[in-house]
Amino acid sequence: MNNREISKSLDIEKLPLIKKLKSLDEIFWVNPNLENSKLAIEKSPLTAADIKAAEERLNRFAPYISKVFPETRAANGMIESPLVRIPSMRKKLALDNGQPLLGDLLLKCDSHLPISGSIKARGGIYEILKHAEQLALSHQMLTIQDDYSILASEKFRAFFSQYSIAVGSTGNLGLSIGIISAKLGFKVTVHMSADAKQWKKDLLRSKNVQVIEYDSDYSEAVTQGRIQAEADPSCYFVDDENSKDLFLGYAVAASRLKHQLEQLEIVVDENHPLFVYLPCGVGGGPGGVAFGLKQVFKDNVHCFFAEPTHSPCMVLGLMTGFHDQISVQDIGIDNITAADGLAVGRPSGFVGKVIEPFLSGSFTISDENLYRLLKDLVDTEDIHLEPSALAGMIGPVFLCRDGMDYLRNNKVLDKMSNATHVVWATGGSMVPEDMMAQYYQKGSN
Repeated sequence: MNNREISKSLDIEKLPLIKKLKSLDEIFWVNPNLENSKLAIEKSPLTAADIKAAEERLNRFAPYISKVFPETRAANGMIESPLVRIPSMRKKLALDNGQPLLGDLLLKCDSHLPISGSIKARGGIYEILKHAEQLALSHQMLTIQDDYSILASEKFRAFFSQYSIAVGSTGNLGLSIGIISAKLGFKVTVHMSADAKQWKKDLLRSKNVQVIEYDSDYSEAVTQGRIQAEADPSCYFVDDENSKDLFLGYAVAASRLKHQLEQLEIVVDENHPLFVYLPCGVGGGPGGVAFGLKQVFKDNVHCFFAEPTHSPCMVLGLMTGFHDQISVQDIGIDNITAADGLAVGRPSGFVGKVIEPFLSGSFTISDENLYRLLKDLVDTEDIHLEPSALAGMIGPVFLCRDGMDYLRNNKVLDKMSNATHVVWATGGSMVPEDMMAQYYQKGSN
């Protein structure tokens, strides 16, 4: 669809938030297509059984992960992150915004996931493990009854070295794909957009990953990765825009979050609603997590996506109904943001269509506020995140300030004192100290 067709198709009067998007104003959008979770689950092309199969596959690989990544041994090869209360940050948010925040505030620290230090360690690593398993099974080198730690041998590394992996990335997905693929023995190429941070490129190269850089954005990196794979039958392309495996790897997080909430004695039911705020780029990570959460908690969980004002691709696709047929550039937005992991101009059509009946809404946040929140989280809780990981932090403020109609319509307004808010922190633990200091300084200005 070209610009002229887009402009003709959009009815600005019916979509007043388009004007605010184009002006780079922060918005809070409630999804009119949210459905009863039971009905949405029945119609979904993916199922709870698909998530269960992904979880079982990760369990099979746990002995291998534990063996080759020592940082996972304490968790027996499980790639998981802490869930922590952040009461001081909650007070800071309420004070700075003049907005009381009803309920408890927690941070899901995917920023501190082992191996690659971001939410991408869930979906990215899962997809490569599945591909490796399929190759090994098809060549009778492995059975699902085996102890998968045998994959750490030179025999398997030599076998996987006959195959290659390609992916396009703004940074964090490339890290997860590159690190796990190289560890298994694959030849791996990460095509990286102009937004990708230099330290992420340097880290990948130190792991014997080929990095190809582009002057343009995420879409070009993905296109070039796809071209590489199409020209080589032995090359597997990780398609961030359309991958069901990435999506399901992320979805496994839901059952684990349920367990963590139970450990903290946090109840989620009709009288104790759960609100989750997820930074969103192309959509796979937050979409998978939200899909899994709706399978587990049904209508008692309310999921919101968070995007930079300069890259609001998913909310644009959902709001207009065009999904991947529209980009932020089509309405005059530049897709240039400090939140490199979210610097995506065109959303995943696959994710948008799957998640549409499950998603409560979306909001946008300016780069300036990302840096400010980054500094505030360090000052109040001594937790260090990269800018994109702070996108969800303003969500509870938006909800309590601008979401009264949503809360009333969903019959949770009078239950908010019992609510739990979980902000999903998507990356940051691997950021070099000097870079983190620069982020903090920007938040101080």
